[in-house]
Amino acid sequence: MSEQMTIACLDLEGVLIPEIWINLAEKTGIEALKLTTRDIADYDELMVKRLEVLDQHGLTLKDFQEVVATMDPLEGARDFLEWLQDQVEVIILSDTFREFAMPLISKLGNPTMFCHSLSVDYETYRIKNYVLRQNDQKRKAVIALKGLNFRVLSMGDSYNDLSMLEEADAGIFFKPTKKITEEFPQFPVTENYEELKSHLCSAHGFRR
Repeated sequence: MSEQMTIACLDLEGVLIPEIWINLAEKTGIEALKLTTRDIADYDELMVKRLEVLDQHGLTLKDFQEVVATMDPLEGARDFLEWLQDQVEVIILSDTFREFAMPLISKLGNPTMFCHSLSVDYETYRIKNYVLRQNDQKRKAVIALKGLNFRVLSMGDSYNDLSMLEEADAGIFFKPTKKITEEFPQFPVTENYEELKSHLCSAHGFRR
């Protein structure tokens, strides 16, 4: 019987790119936009709050696109991703939205990404709503991949990554907050790409 193939599932924001919402908050000076799933674990609650803030301040998709155009992946992210893709199949599982994440995905070499989308009024570029690809999509993606006989490794940094970390054959934290690591001590913690590489090599037999 052939050896089971491994697939790696990575979060996007906080793992490979900076947090887009935080960058928008810094550009606009709107503190409420700095909230992420590190702060509010319920994604629907977080997004409802975000859309309310956008409407209050008249911010549109174009504002996001202007911010994203100035952003780059985290230092070392593309090199790490290329190293990882040389070892195993890789899928990015993200709760971001395709409409403003794609320029950064391009800068990462266009890896496969499963994410959500936005409902936009393209006359005004007002963001009307968000469209989830499916609820709890990260966990369900891992379940589906395991059903295809992949061994799944998951890497993330936040509360909305927990379901995929728990469902995977092995979950790994990357630069998480102290709070979440204290709440979920079962997951190994890595603080940079070199530590993550070392862990993957020592614990999962990856090649240097």
